[in-house]
Amino acid sequence: MRQSRLNMRNSGKLTGERCVTDNSMADGQDYDKTFLGHPRGLYVLFFTEMWERFSYYGMRALLVLYLTKHFLFDREAAYGLYGAYTTLVYITPVIGGFLADRYLGARKAVTIGAIFLVLGHLGMAIEGDPVAAGETADPGVLNIFYLSLALIIVGVGFLKANISTIVGSLYPKTDARRDSAFTIFYVGINTGAFLGALIAGYLGEVYGWAYGFGAAGVGMLLGLVVFVWGRPALKGAGEPSNPALLADKIIGPLSREHTIWAGALVTTLIVWFLVRSQGAVNLLLLASMIVTYLFIVWRAVAKLNPHQRNRIIVALVLISTNVLFWGLFEQAGSSLNIFTDEHVDRNLLGWEVPASMFQSINALYIMTLGPVFAGLWIWLSKKGWEPSAPMKFALALMQLGLGFLVLVFGAAGDGLTPVIFIFLIYLLHTTGELCMSPVGLSAMTRLSVTSMVGLMMGAWFLASGAGNAVAALIAQATASGGEGVGQVLGVYTKVGWVAIGVGVLFAIASPFLTKMMHLETLEADDLSEDVATVDTFGSNTDPGAPDKTLG
Repeated sequence: MRQSRLNMRNSGKLTGERCVTDNSMADGQDYDKTFLGHPRGLYVLFFTEMWERFSYYGMRALLVLYLTKHFLFDREAAYGLYGAYTTLVYITPVIGGFLADRYLGARKAVTIGAIFLVLGHLGMAIEGDPVAAGETADPGVLNIFYLSLALIIVGVGFLKANISTIVGSLYPKTDARRDSAFTIFYVGINTGAFLGALIAGYLGEVYGWAYGFGAAGVGMLLGLVVFVWGRPALKGAGEPSNPALLADKIIGPLSREHTIWAGALVTTLIVWFLVRSQGAVNLLLLASMIVTYLFIVWRAVAKLNPHQRNRIIVALVLISTNVLFWGLFEQAGSSLNIFTDEHVDRNLLGWEVPASMFQSINALYIMTLGPVFAGLWIWLSKKGWEPSAPMKFALALMQLGLGFLVLVFGAAGDGLTPVIFIFLIYLLHTTGELCMSPVGLSAMTRLSVTSMVGLMMGAWFLASGAGNAVAALIAQATASGGEGVGQVLGVYTKVGWVAIGVGVLFAIASPFLTKMMHLETLEADDLSEDVATVDTFGSNTDPGAPDKTLG
């Protein structure tokens, strides 16, 4: 039976989001290797996501500054809108992940998302005249601005979770290269983030907002071109599990695929109005999280075997940790951005660096340290010393908290804060991020059954959205009761100690969580999913006898 399953794997047939091609070999041999021993498709996804992140982080670096300086939003309102936008950016992947799992396949979902993103980012370049003190913004320009945000939000919903799913589908779940592959992919994300914050930030603050946002739009267009051009290298990964479903006529002459496109346009109109209300977004977020968690738990209890069920429970615990991490980390785009603009000595070699450009530091560190961490995890794994995913999460939280405390220490004196402390907080936050985000992406695809992987990826990003909602509340706390530096540092001190404390508790719980991951049966489960009937909202077959594999 084991050999027949391997033969099915090598036949090049696609099961759900899972695809292994004819020139693949089972059990740790060649999987269409190329640069650094990874499939060529990884690098298509690397460059697609690089340009998508170029556009996203280029716009993100400018957004709060644009709101407060161009439209003259007060700080709390700007933080609220920024929080509503970033929260919705992470809610929509739940829907995008579901549609990809059930109907579209990840590749079509990514294509739809990229088209929406190109339109949204180019729309952001329509800025109108600056608002003078005491005046109100042009309603037409504001509506274009909100519509552009809505297009970006819907586009990210289709693209973000599903491009990560395609990365996971290039590797068997027991392949020791998975964490390394996701770390390489994460370096691509941050190459785009670095260039986006640097180039779009500089153009936006020095030459005009339209130049910065326009650069973001051009970057996303390049990402779309790369993805369409590189489709053959994916070797069928991410194709729909049942293409016939997409062709079914369900609303008059409209096929299911056309209906999904129409639904995306309607959703854009809804988000166009929703993004203006932080309170409504937070209520939607809460409802989305409750429904998503209950649905995942129902499927785990009703449809999965005990080992698969326990892995889903661990995945939900890891997902929940996301809320705290990103709630603190995402101060970078809001309160830390304004703090850098107003309270940091930004003179480097006689040039006052625009505040938005400092958001490229995190990405620069990841490009530098990402390969180091990728190699470190492999080296530790070979020695049998690699920390478990839960322990890596604990380390991430502790480093995150320490970063805030270091900044508070550096800002304690009179005058402007030395710029070295901005570099230090980003360094500690980056090392924490490398212990959290790529490991979490890998864990979602590793711990999930094939028919739920898009949903679990969506839940991962939904929790990131909750983190962004928390981030907006924290940022607003730094601006309440006066907007002085003391208020900001007081909030940073509190959240720093909270992160360290939770990290310590998570480290204590990590052995129990690791045991629940049942790493010893992952290979058996992986094989059983190749012959399971997927996409019935049912379960996969029993994993069979345990087969020892690398944890």
